[in-house]
Amino acid sequence: MIHLYDIGYKERRRDMAQEKKVNGVDVEQLFSTIEGIKKKPEIAKFKFRATNKWVDGTHNRATIKDFYGAGKEDNSREPLVFELDEPPVLLGKNEGANPVEYLLVALSGCLTTSLIAHASAKGIKVRAVESRLEGDLDLRGFLGISEDVKVGFEKIRVYFKIDADISAQQKEDLIRMAQKYSPVYNSIANPVPVIVQHEE
Repeated sequence: MIHLYDIGYKERRRDMAQEKKVNGVDVEQLFSTIEGIKKKPEIAKFKFRATNKWVDGTHNRATIKDFYGAGKEDNSREPLVFELDEPPVLLGKNEGANPVEYLLVALSGCLTTSLIAHASAKGIKVRAVESRLEGDLDLRGFLGISEDVKVGFEKIRVYFKIDADISAQQKEDLIRMAQKYSPVYNSIANPVPVIVQHEE
């Protein structure tokens, strides 16, 4: 499977010198970033953050502001606020998407971003990408009714539609590449340590 570091991209980089943007991605900047990280691997270390505050009932509010990356703190953006709640059938008031829906949204965004970045690096022009996600969840786990039921999604299905002048196999290759290099997909599909603790 080809990825951004393969030597073939160096040739493609020269070929695309005249066409700086592919699918809205600045491929010259993309390749420069890759070269910069190869020379100085420590700038690849990022730390993303989120805060959350309970509002009422099942409603809580998450905020994203600053992060650490490329060797420095970055707090240049305005805070991004996310309302989280449940539908009435799950004791909420529909004040926002529920947390597992946000997980599906995060997965859709990360897979799409990965797919577009790799397509752009390969010089593949994409007219449109759409995805549809479904997750199966049995509430008996969450409610503590059955120890035999998983607490969380039992299965997630992702369906992509890609509009581009490439073969069906090349579209499948892009989807497999998106899976391989999507941080959110890999955080879900592979065990990742999560430390939860009380803080004074």
